[in-house]
Amino acid sequence: MDKEQILAALAKAKEISDKRNFTQSIDLIINLRGLDLKKQEHQIDSFITLPHSRGKKVKICALVGAELGEQAKGIFDSAILSDNFERYKDKREIKKIANSFDLFVAQANIMPKVATVFGRVFGPRGKMPNPKSGGLVPPNANLKPVYEKLQRTIRANAKTAPLVQCGIGTEDMDSNEIAENALAVYSSLLQALPNEKHNVKSIYIKLTMGKPVKVGEKIELAKEAK
Repeated sequence: MDKEQILAALAKAKEISDKRNFTQSIDLIINLRGLDLKKQEHQIDSFITLPHSRGKKVKICALVGAELGEQAKGIFDSAILSDNFERYKDKREIKKIANSFDLFVAQANIMPKVATVFGRVFGPRGKMPNPKSGGLVPPNANLKPVYEKLQRTIRANAKTAPLVQCGIGTEDMDSNEIAENALAVYSSLLQALPNEKHNVKSIYIKLTMGKPVKVGEKIELAKEAK
């Protein structure tokens, strides 16, 4: 897969997608083969930092102690201090928080407390602060670069089905940036696969409400779309 192939598939995906009254996301779909997903070593669960924006804001909440409280409130979309964790005894309140944010970051030295209070809800939803994504920070962390990096970080996983599907941008973004995001995901995924490109069956680009377009196939565009 190369950049020109991605750009061609992206142009076709946009051409065949009806105009919607919202900005559609662009998804990259990578179908895999030759994997036994019952084996943990064949399962994929990677956090990938894209070179460009995802096109959509990622809402992030910080779970921190007093050391990072003021800084977190000025950078993250919300911050909950450990001294206030005791307010969250009702499971419904914790579910409400889980539904309100895409990601959570935690101060590493209070992680046991985070797990005790929020883990029963966050865990099954895959929203526990994750060290692989950079979601655990020390008490003296500079939080701004953490927030900025997580705005460009996506999670690619294949645990139950042999495919990875992730958002790499939105239809109003520059096509070159979307293509470079796709290449970053592809390159990172190859490193996680036991047989690299030999485990890749096919690759598609699609808009939220559009039909998938296979990357690498000969694609004919309407004259006005070229």
